[in-house]
Amino acid sequence: MIDLYYWTTPNGHKITIFLEEAGLPYRIEPVNISAGDQFKPDFLRIAPNNRIPAIVDHAPQGGGEPISLFESGAILLYLADKTERFIPQDLRGRNEALQWLFWQMGGLGPMAGQNHHFTQYAPEKLPYAIDRYVRETARLYRVLDTHLSDGREFIAGEYSIADMACYPWIVPHLRQQQNLDDFPSLKRWYERIAERPAVKRAYALADSINTAPSVTDASRAILFGQDGKPRGG
Repeated sequence: MIDLYYWTTPNGHKITIFLEEAGLPYRIEPVNISAGDQFKPDFLRIAPNNRIPAIVDHAPQGGGEPISLFESGAILLYLADKTERFIPQDLRGRNEALQWLFWQMGGLGPMAGQNHHFTQYAPEKLPYAIDRYVRETARLYRVLDTHLSDGREFIAGEYSIADMACYPWIVPHLRQQQNLDDFPSLKRWYERIAERPAVKRAYALADSINTAPSVTDASRAILFGQDGKPRGG
């Protein structure tokens, strides 16, 4: 059994997609980040960066004590290695998948996340910041679109954790002020992933957990008001 500490964000969706695809038994432990659950001591022992997702695997390979992990990319790689699924097993294919996984972790996710912040949540609309991150999101979409333009169905040739990592960050493309018609190869890939039964199950699960996804003034302070001081300091 895997305990998944989860909320309904793109990074959370990555892990539910993998678990649904692999058919691994798991239990959801909701961490309502709008209510401050990510600062609870029990969660911080697993995820010291106070971010979801995190997992505890009670049946790691080789036995022994449960293994806990935070950071969505690390979790995807761990699960892929545990199951020997959704990552190519040859050297070149594995590294093809890993470079795009890290591209998402270091580029698409952070830049699209800043896009979301300044276009959707910032109390003051800053034209420079909005333009900066909308443009950078578009540039990253173009990078992926160009990569997919050789006719491949999936990012690393076969369906992998690279697809699972990137797809949830493309789902909110309208909020990112992106038109998928401008990226035809990416759009074909996106529509292919969206039709996978496991992906549909993962998003249906999200809808059942977070029934009030709007951000209030109070939740905005929790989500975006933290600095380097100890919580409550």
